[in-house]
Amino acid sequence: MAWQTYVLIGGGLLILILLLLYIFGGEEEEVAERLERYVAPALGRQEEARTRTPATRRSMPFSETLNRAIAGRGFAEDLRLQLARADLKVTPAEFLAIQILTAIIGFVLAQLFFQFVPLALLGLIVGFFAPRLYVAWRQRRRLQAFNTQLGDAINLMVNGLRAGYSVLQAMEAVARELPPPISTEFDRVVKEQQLGLSLEQALQNMLRRVHSDDLEMMVTAILIQREVGGNLAEILDTISFTIRERVRIKGEIRVLTAQQMISGYVLIFLPIGLGLILFGINREYMLNFFNSGILGYFMIACTLVMMLIGYFVIQRIIRIEV
Repeated sequence: MAWQTYVLIGGGLLILILLLLYIFGGEEEEVAERLERYVAPALGRQEEARTRTPATRRSMPFSETLNRAIAGRGFAEDLRLQLARADLKVTPAEFLAIQILTAIIGFVLAQLFFQFVPLALLGLIVGFFAPRLYVAWRQRRRLQAFNTQLGDAINLMVNGLRAGYSVLQAMEAVARELPPPISTEFDRVVKEQQLGLSLEQALQNMLRRVHSDDLEMMVTAILIQREVGGNLAEILDTISFTIRERVRIKGEIRVLTAQQMISGYVLIFLPIGLGLILFGINREYMLNFFNSGILGYFMIACTLVMMLIGYFVIQRIIRIEV
């Protein structure tokens, strides 16, 4: 038990050091990072440095070095996009540090509770992927809220266009009147265009951050209307009706399939949770699976495979495209 105590103390010290570095770390130039995406191609390095403005957001001191090390790599850009879609204000380097930290915590806690190396390694894996699962959950929740608000936002734009507003003024009204997350995204579009981007580029950036089929339909309609002309208010009014009907139907489907969805979660999590509880209560009894040689591991593997098959079959049945 002595080495486990040392590991726990070391993990606690590591968490404390990281928290202190985060609290007393240097300031990140967030405004410059935002501006350089638009003005860097047109400015030299010296002039770009003069345009930078101090910001107030703190960052981990080692995050800048790690960000530079992973800059331009495919996984870093994909991670940056996933964090933007989840609306998390952390850099890829900070997120990787959080993953390593949660993996260490998962390993230490699993080892202290179960005192069994395979389950400690399972805690390490779960801890490493827990932040990813949280990001995916945030993305789904934010996308669902955005799609729910999109019909009202388009309605507000239609009223503004009919009152004589331009497209940009109508979007500014959406950013001012509606709650997040849709107000945040439309406000970014307005600010990006004020910084010099074209409306097409700003809308494509929003579509990249919010991967929504309904938003893609609206963006396509606006861009086509700018090319060929037409009554944009009438087009958006039709799109708004379609989106509201789709949201209503999806809500009804979600209610009708809620029981099956919960059944899938119970199928995948109840056996695992019950097995871990039994391992903590009666460790010698559960170790028979691992002491039986290859037969015990084969039984565990077959159980996990059958649980996953049942879960994915249920998810496939209740996934209805609208």
